[in-house]
Amino acid sequence: MLAFAANSVLCRLALGHDEIDATGFTAIRLAAGALVLASIIAARRQKTSANQRGSWISASMLFLYAAAFSLAYRQLSSGTGALILFGSVQLTMLIAAHRTGERAAAPEWMGLILAFGGLTYLVAPGIAAPPALGAALMSVAGLAWGVYSIRGRGAQDPLAVTAGNFIRCVPMAIIAMLIAIRTVHVTPTGILLAAISGAITSGLGYVIWYSVLPHLTKTRAALVQLSVPIIAALGGAAFLGEKITARLAVASLLVLGGIALAVGVSSFAPKKS
Repeated sequence: MLAFAANSVLCRLALGHDEIDATGFTAIRLAAGALVLASIIAARRQKTSANQRGSWISASMLFLYAAAFSLAYRQLSSGTGALILFGSVQLTMLIAAHRTGERAAAPEWMGLILAFGGLTYLVAPGIAAPPALGAALMSVAGLAWGVYSIRGRGAQDPLAVTAGNFIRCVPMAIIAMLIAIRTVHVTPTGILLAAISGAITSGLGYVIWYSVLPHLTKTRAALVQLSVPIIAALGGAAFLGEKITARLAVASLLVLGGIALAVGVSSFAPKKS
């Protein structure tokens, strides 16, 4: 979750200070992730089966998420964007859980309500009339990330799968750059921020996420991601000069408390023999 939050902070740092355009940030982010992960795969000299090298469908979802995420943050405030993004992720994963017969326990539903209430409380003053295009793009990003996460739950080799997906994203990023070539602009700082986002907080962060997904239900996987907007807000205070208010503190307690309730209570509940 720290890696996911860092992506938001890095993106805002780059786009907010006009160090790079959204398309350029997305392309460099994905290319850097592909380069680092491919290098690790080559160094370990371990053969992987074809079904553990990613897929074009998952890669498309990864690219769609990354592109829509960057484009949306040109128009939305950080709080509103985070709420739309992770609200969409939650909805996607919970609908998928319901369709596959997975039923949330009472503590999980209570945790969901408490955590989502905390997020709503945090961003309520800024929700009024967000730009329609920005909101739509962030919703698409949330949908794509939700699908990508669901597809990755069964990965036996998270590193190989993530590397394969990132590598497949590179030609998509190149095509996007060619289409938007007239609006692409980069600076050394922008390139550095996008590269860090791709190589570390995206590439390696997603490997960790894929590794823990098999141990989480779809409901819990959706819930724990609610912590990202809170962490991102704290990161914004540290690196972007945003103030930590009493509202943020209360919202953090609600969100983290909801996650603890949903994950902790359910985890320690007696299991049927």
